[in-house]
Amino acid sequence: MPPKDLDLNEVVVALTKMLRRVIGEDIGLELNLHSTPLVTRADAGMLEQVPLNLTVNARDAMPQGGRLLIETAEKSVNESFVRRHSGAIPGRYAWLSVSDSGSGIPSEILPRIFEPFFTTKEPGKGSGLGLATVYGIVKQHCGWIDVFSESGKGATFEILLPATDAVPAALAGAEAPQHKPRGGSESILLVEDEPSVRLMTRTLLEQYGYQVLENHKRRGSAHDLEKTTTID
Repeated sequence: MPPKDLDLNEVVVALTKMLRRVIGEDIGLELNLHSTPLVTRADAGMLEQVPLNLTVNARDAMPQGGRLLIETAEKSVNESFVRRHSGAIPGRYAWLSVSDSGSGIPSEILPRIFEPFFTTKEPGKGSGLGLATVYGIVKQHCGWIDVFSESGKGATFEILLPATDAVPAALAGAEAPQHKPRGGSESILLVEDEPSVRLMTRTLLEQYGYQVLENHKRRGSAHDLEKTTTID
């Protein structure tokens, strides 16, 4: 992964528009962000997946609507935390919290939620990789993740990432210029049967100028495939 110094607040704010589209109109999104930059050294693309996947998971727990709260703050890890988390190191951390008012997580399931492919959703409704991905990204960045939940009382995911005093990459004028990701005006056939994943993928592709043709079925027609360009 190509890490750089990122402001956690900026990462959340940049995703807000997409998150609102993912959760829909029946769920209210609230932000409570730290008053000053929270800089952590991370891979930008991977870090964005953390609030994004947690938001999708929260939305699925609130089919009748509800409230989603995303918070950031600066936290200090003390010896008490270190005793409860193997490998933790005392110091300053950027804290991210994602809370929902949904159905909550039963206590007997809680220890398994980060296992790859473990899901309580109906077939075709989830892959069981969303929370496993979040867990893996947090661990790769030398951080920790906790979850607090009860059945019927929503869930809160709290993440700690090592903080740094460096200047965020977006403000650091001395950094070498970054290559702009290749984009274009070609048409891409997007085939994905899970609506939330399809929406996120389409939004990202359209940001780079591509024309996206959606198909929610597992197979597109030969006619559609003939009109598209494959990219890697």
